[in-house]
This record gives sequence, structure tokens and C-alpha cells, in this order.
Amino acid sequence: MKICGVDLTANDAVLSIVQLEGQQFNIPDCRARKLSLPKGHSREDLQKFQFAFAQLMRDYKVDKVVIRERMPKGKFAGGAVSFKLESAIQLIDEIEVEILSPSHIKSVLSDKPLPIAFSETGLKGFQEAAFTVAYVAHMSR
Repeated sequence: MKICGVDLTANDAVLSIVQLEGQQFNIPDCRARKLSLPKGHSREDLQKFQFAFAQLMRDYKVDKVVIRERMPKGKFAGGAVSFKLESAIQLIDEIEVEILSPSHIKSVLSDKPLPIAFSETGLKGFQEAAFTVAYVAHMSR
């Protein structure tokens, strides 16, 4: 099963695709590490983002998208644009989308820690949260 982990930050959806084959994880090369929405975005920009995201998921035959939840209030609250991005992703008909809370992620990682150091994955540092979300989604099944 291929799962795309998504970490929404400001105007970006940071992506990491993780595939579990038997007992082995595979991180396929992906043409996009993140998809962005322009700062002064319009309805058309949001539709282009949604189309590009859906096309990427189709091209890589992703079975499920898992988004790291952001808090609506408080010190670590998500911004308004990140909630728009989340909605745009959730409204794509052909993909299954799940939201994972930080507390769930933490509890799964305490029971089943990452088998390798993130630095050995070959991903960029800013993709760590997205990779972790995808890993936890696999371990939660």
C-alpha cells in the first residue's frame, strides 16, 4: 500500500510517499516534494493546487493520503491557508484522506519507533514530518 504523508505549513503541502511491501518500506522518487499556493491566491489558484495534488496521487498510484492535524487555536495553531489546503485535499473524490493527531502520532512512535534514522531516507529535512505521518499511518493499520 502506498501512503502519502502530508504536512501543511503556511502556503505549502509538504509530501512524502511511503510504500510498505511485506515488511519492507520503500520511498519512491517523487517529482514534487511540496506543492505551494501563492500568497495572494485566487479561486483558480486553489483549483490548480487541487488538480496538481490529485494528478500527483494518480501518477504515483497512491492509495491513501494522511495529513498531520494542526490545532485550530493556541501556540501551535495552523494558519487559515493551511486549512484551505486541507479542505482542497479532502474534497478530491478519488482518494481516501485521513487526519492524524499529534498525540496519536506520538503514541504510535513510542510503541513502534522508526526503524532507521531519518537522515538515511534520502529525503530533505523539511519532509521529516510528512514522512513520519506516512510511517505512522502504515503502523496504525
